[in-house]
Amino acid sequence: MAKRAKAPAFHAQDKLAFLLSLVPYLMDHDRVRVPEVAKHFGVEPEFVRDAVRLIGVSGVPGETSQYQHEDLFDINWDAFEEDDEIVLTNLVAIDESPRFSAREAAALIAGLQYLSSLPENADRAAIASLEAKLSRGSSSQPSPVAVEATETDATLALLRESVEKGVQVEFDYSNSAGHAERRKVDPLRVESMDADWYVRAWCHLRRAVRTFRLDRISNPVLTDEPITTHAKDVSLPDTLFESSADDLLVTIEVAESALPLLADYVPDGSTLSRASEGRVRTTIRVTHYHGLKRLIGSMAGVARVLEPEQARAAVAAWAREGAARYAD
Repeated sequence: MAKRAKAPAFHAQDKLAFLLSLVPYLMDHDRVRVPEVAKHFGVEPEFVRDAVRLIGVSGVPGETSQYQHEDLFDINWDAFEEDDEIVLTNLVAIDESPRFSAREAAALIAGLQYLSSLPENADRAAIASLEAKLSRGSSSQPSPVAVEATETDATLALLRESVEKGVQVEFDYSNSAGHAERRKVDPLRVESMDADWYVRAWCHLRRAVRTFRLDRISNPVLTDEPITTHAKDVSLPDTLFESSADDLLVTIEVAESALPLLADYVPDGSTLSRASEGRVRTTIRVTHYHGLKRLIGSMAGVARVLEPEQARAAVAAWAREGAARYAD
């Protein structure tokens, strides 16, 4: 008779962690052989067999506080004993856990695909595995989604590299009026707000700290020149945007509950007045009406522009153009 292999000397918490990892693994594999499981987890086959036998007598007591057959995990014992295969035939509690709806799973998968589209996360097996688990674990099949990588993603990766290496970057930047200038900057911080990415940098052309939106950057080039201005040398406030004499003031009506979303845009000392039930009137500052269009578009039904008329016209024209594209 062959001598039984000795299981590794695992601590109790290690054995528990192994069991908690083993059950989801077996759920993802309808039929799997013991040696394959042992190789996957890096343990002896007999250790896996002992764990499976323990799973077979584990469960959650039912309403009578007694362990009935349906309250225990079960496996195909014939396949286990004769063919060394593990097949779960009854799951306890895990199947009863709340699941994502198809819509929630699709939203999460879209987010994961966006992460995968970033150059530094490309071809990540962990992200792909999580997408597959979300698809299998949702209440119904999620709608197919796809997120295409953009030019901004490559720019984001380049700027992150420049911050990490501490070297200067050159690029063409288009301002709100559509005029492009070649800039050389010392990147100091890369951050995001809503769906947009920005880089805060010392601009050698303007001799000051400036905030650049990545989707307005083109032809970026990573230089080998070290930056001359560091983040500790200048003041970088916590808020992404700072007021300036060139800011445009816009009066809006907004749901009171949404005011915290506009904290960066409301000037110091700005007053609030009651507009209607649950809505207030206030003033915000923007650098240009292009940014205002995106801001109001992200708060559809929550905020509307009151004045000046030029701001109202810019937002209305942008909305009409967007609706026309759907019609086309």
